[in-house]
Amino acid sequence: MLPSDVMKKAQHEMLDWQGSSMSVMEMSHRGVEYTSIAKQAEADLREVMAIPDNYAVLFLSSGASAQFSMIPMNLLRGKKKADYFNTGSWSRKAIAEAKRYCEVNIVSDSTDNNFTTIADKSTWQFSADAAYVHYTVNETIHGLEFDDIPDTGDIPLVADLSSTILSRPIDVSRFGLIYAGAQKNIGPAGLCIVIVRRDLLGDTLAGTPTLCDYKVQDESGSMHNTPATYSWYLSGLVFDWVKQLGGLTAMADINKRKADKLYAAIDASSFYNNPVDKRYRSWMNIPFTLTDNSLEADFLAQAKEHGLLTLKGHKEVGGIRASIYNAMPEKGVDALINFMATFEQKHG
Repeated sequence: MLPSDVMKKAQHEMLDWQGSSMSVMEMSHRGVEYTSIAKQAEADLREVMAIPDNYAVLFLSSGASAQFSMIPMNLLRGKKKADYFNTGSWSRKAIAEAKRYCEVNIVSDSTDNNFTTIADKSTWQFSADAAYVHYTVNETIHGLEFDDIPDTGDIPLVADLSSTILSRPIDVSRFGLIYAGAQKNIGPAGLCIVIVRRDLLGDTLAGTPTLCDYKVQDESGSMHNTPATYSWYLSGLVFDWVKQLGGLTAMADINKRKADKLYAAIDASSFYNNPVDKRYRSWMNIPFTLTDNSLEADFLAQAKEHGLLTLKGHKEVGGIRASIYNAMPEKGVDALINFMATFEQKHG
């Protein structure tokens, strides 16, 4: 979802942005009007996330998956190895792509427990010679989320924050690089935010395409080529919306309350089940199954009749999945919980 207030503002400005006689999607990305939009969006994101001045903020025309290649291209910096956590589907994809560029050491692997928990820190195996350490903060498909930021010492920490960015405060200074596809908590698909410490810019892998060079993108204000202008504009409206709600501390309170409610409803029932270790349960993506999985199709069909949409689990794991990103109002979670109770009464 996108926040309804954001959609209404975009609707109001669709044909004429602030008296310019142009829609944002019609503007030149180098024109005065659009440049002001882009600068304000970056300023608001920096404010909301408290991004230090020594970090570049890039608005790139791609999804987060493009960063699976761009990260080793930019961050290996002469080294031959990188460390990766394997905690789910997105970790696996990042690892597979990184192996095209360097040796990959797996710090911790959750495959054997079917991505339902993260191994104790005492078992993590870091490499002393790694160029960086990569982890996926929240695995959207399995609903597995780190409960803390890994300590990697002087080795830059890289985080796929696609599904948790803007959902709560985070100490940006703990990271060498953060990246996030826009389509979860930021805005429409087609845009990826990269927040990277400037001392890590430059010295890219030989053969790195110009558009994949973070330094080039930083020096051009993310406009070396035409960016995803409308997605950038809508993302800026979302940043302002977060500010108006009270920032990330207020957003965290709302998100935790939503997740706690839904997990409580699942745990109180013998009809529904969530397999993830409670310590590592996602705030954003809550997968669950029905004890009698033959009822799954009926559950989804009846949920749709009640206005509860896109609840089908990812094809890789099946089941049900409630994605309760920032824009999902608390009343939406309440409606799902009430429907689940009614469905259980009828079929339990």
